[in-house]
Amino acid sequence: MRRAILTLTLLAAALWSAPSLAQSRKQLGPLCTTDTTPADQMIDACNKIIALKVFSGEKLAGIYFWRAVGWNKKGDYVKVIADTSEALRLKPDIAIYNLRGSAYYDKGEYDIAISDFNDALRLGPPSGILFHNRGNAWRGKGEYAKAIADYDASINAGRKSPFSYQNRGISKQALGDLDGAMADINEAIRLDAALPQPLIHRAVLWRAKGDFERAVADGTEAIRLAKAKAPANIMTPPGSVLISAYSQRGLAYEAKGDFTSAKLDYAATLEGKASDAGSKSNQATAKVRLSLLSDATTPAPRDATSNTTSTPAPAGAASPAPLPAPVQGTTRRVALLIGNGAYTHVTPLPNPVNDARSIARSLRDIGFVVNEGIDLDRVAMQSTIGEFLRDAARAQVAVVYYAGHGVQVEGRNYLVPIDVALQAGGRMTDTMVEMDTIMAGLDDQVRTNILIMDACRNNPMTPPVATTQVASAGANRGIQAGPGLAAPASLGAGSTLGAGTLIAYATAPGQVALDGEGVNSPFSAALSRHIGTPGLEVQQMLTRVRAEVVAATKSKQVPWSNSSLLGEVYLTGK
Repeated sequence: MRRAILTLTLLAAALWSAPSLAQSRKQLGPLCTTDTTPADQMIDACNKIIALKVFSGEKLAGIYFWRAVGWNKKGDYVKVIADTSEALRLKPDIAIYNLRGSAYYDKGEYDIAISDFNDALRLGPPSGILFHNRGNAWRGKGEYAKAIADYDASINAGRKSPFSYQNRGISKQALGDLDGAMADINEAIRLDAALPQPLIHRAVLWRAKGDFERAVADGTEAIRLAKAKAPANIMTPPGSVLISAYSQRGLAYEAKGDFTSAKLDYAATLEGKASDAGSKSNQATAKVRLSLLSDATTPAPRDATSNTTSTPAPAGAASPAPLPAPVQGTTRRVALLIGNGAYTHVTPLPNPVNDARSIARSLRDIGFVVNEGIDLDRVAMQSTIGEFLRDAARAQVAVVYYAGHGVQVEGRNYLVPIDVALQAGGRMTDTMVEMDTIMAGLDDQVRTNILIMDACRNNPMTPPVATTQVASAGANRGIQAGPGLAAPASLGAGSTLGAGTLIAYATAPGQVALDGEGVNSPFSAALSRHIGTPGLEVQQMLTRVRAEVVAATKSKQVPWSNSSLLGEVYLTGK
């Protein structure tokens, strides 16, 4: 990426050779336009030059560009975008488009980033750096074939960067080609053994293969390298390498059963300053997993033959011994089923318990390890979810099914325990369980996650409803009428790098999920009929469920889903 910055270094040299400038002003030039200048000094020097008001056009564009470089070093991508936008207004340039595109990428705005890289490539000539950066943005969108094509173009352009090999390997891993991914990441390590990033990603691969010892070893070496020498590339978000290394080693320790070391690594992950989208997601996951492991007990995962609902060990119980590594090549599948119907302060629902038990039975029949919770208050709900998330640390497939009341507040989804007491003006969210917590706890590059919500998604806080109505008035799974919930803004960091996540809702945004007149809701009745069908891919299964629910409810309820799954996922046989 540094080569793109050098395209404006020549401009910088021209700026400060002008004889009309005083000597003191000449000293500002190298401070502003040298990429090794510390960020604060660079920004300050560029500010003073802009304040002189002696430059315009292309020269002024160069100054804005270099100030944007300073902001980029600090991880302030909003200011990077503002300065590069002003620079582009004055003079379109490949390096400026590249820097702004990279800032949009770090913010997680991949479509805009791709547009900027396209504009840079149109200005020409084609650059391996631009192909690489656009590949990163395609990868962020989950367009892995396009990402691989761009990394190929970057490598074929003669840019034998270890990062192009590394990121091509990550994309291959996302498509399930673990051997191809390992070959690429090994080549990245061969090209530059001092880089910590390829070791971090190889640690992910070892964990996907069930080799936790090697995953920990690579994570340890990556941390050593990152501490020994900070990343020299100014495009690398500050603190991101160590945050990633600690979080991935923590996941490896947890999968290995070394919970003490995992907790230390998750705590270290949270100590870093996250500026980019990936680091923030890593910290969200670390926060949830640290909370889970900080509980009094961490029960050992049950085997697939267990068909009983587990009960948390009593407080103060001894920590379990380190868990044995799973047999390589096996796929461990876990599920959480919650059915809440016996609500005390809002309208009770007759069917969620039946629904959860029906789906639980279907999943057990096809080999899932099932954690089942029935009519849970908030404390029991948090405990049951925590046990499941700990159990999921060693799984390759995780399914969550929730039946009961559900709400949306300020863009976030909440599941409602049976003891919730909704009162106008109160902090209702404090009495509920946030769905984002479950998603963060599951977020991982080596796991397929399927979340199924048989609940309404309405907002009880929206005026004027919130001031006049507290509890639902009918037999539906919405506590209150109001604007529907939009699709989740993100399916998690891991979902953009690994196996993927699917969230299925019993109804479309803005609508209510019916509880039904029989012993099951229309959605769960259809789901239980199809979820165990051999050879049925999961999204095809949901299509059948959708058609059946639409027919049964005469189009009053239309199930809906949002997916980042990669390829086909089968819950029982292909």
